[in-house]
Amino acid sequence: MIRFEQASKRFGSTLALNNITIALPEGKIIGLFGPNGAGKSTFLKAAAGLVRLSSGEVTVNDKPPRQMRAHLAYLPEQNTLPPTWTIKRAAEFYRAFFADWDEERYHNQMDFLNLREDMKLAQISRGQLAKAQLLLTLARRARYILLDEPFSGIDIMAREEITKALIRDYSEGQQTIVISTHEIDEIENLVEYVVFIDSGQVAVFGDADELRRQEHKSIVAIMKEAFGHANH
Repeated sequence: MIRFEQASKRFGSTLALNNITIALPEGKIIGLFGPNGAGKSTFLKAAAGLVRLSSGEVTVNDKPPRQMRAHLAYLPEQNTLPPTWTIKRAAEFYRAFFADWDEERYHNQMDFLNLREDMKLAQISRGQLAKAQLLLTLARRARYILLDEPFSGIDIMAREEITKALIRDYSEGQQTIVISTHEIDEIENLVEYVVFIDSGQVAVFGDADELRRQEHKSIVAIMKEAFGHANH
């Protein structure tokens, strides 16, 4: 379980996370929603052990995230791989570093996403690059998958392919997937739990179906209302 306890993170005068206490449910697909600059990326990076909190703590299965990196697959918003690499070279890098790399899943997802190993990262479209990054992340059988804005700046067809790829090999009950995005409507029907962050604080958290029943609204409508209230 990923747990935040009174977690705060400050960058200079900016409070990116403001005293967050939350425990994310195990084995679910969780939507981490909020406007740009709300603190979503910092939240994910803290869970992945990539940023040190200013106060409070974050744990993964009661351990510091750095001790759980073998079980965490993190997809950053921006590509961090050398643009001169091919997908095959990137896969070789991942294969060497991660014991949970699954060769069969890698090839199956590559076919499903219409990618080729000889594709050079610097020469493919933004949508193809987003799919390639997702391919490398999902080829691991990680217990926790953290995705930061996987739909950012790509066309609707690529978004649909990415959504289908997420569902394709998802091990329900065994994997926890956290998807950070401000494009709520893209994964409205995919997520089982939702977390809405605004100004570094959790504004809404709960089971997606239960929230719909209680509010008689879509998740998109609930989030828009929560954001409107936060602004006032």
